[in-house]
Amino acid sequence: MLWRIRKGLDESLDAWAVHGMGGLWGALATGIFAAAAVNGASGLLEGDVHQFIANATGAFAALIYAFVITYILAIIIDKTIGLRVTEEEEYVGLDISQHGERA
Repeated sequence: MLWRIRKGLDESLDAWAVHGMGGLWGALATGIFAAAAVNGASGLLEGDVHQFIANATGAFAALIYAFVITYILAIIIDKTIGLRVTEEEEYVGLDISQHGERA
């Protein structure tokens, strides 16, 4: 989240910082820490580089797929109904400007 803030990227829910990074680390960590005694597959720490490579390949394939699909959907939404509200609507608050009620 700190990197995103320093770069000035706008992600109001921090979905990537929380879920994206957590999921990416989880997929990579499984390839690192997997134990044959637990699930029959060894990870990088037990000397199985192939398991880590398989996990990393899957994780980065999912990352690329999610980025491309999200980018395409964002373009479609921006061209049809728009991605952002006006500065005035944002200042007033989205509950009032979008829903007509105060939260």
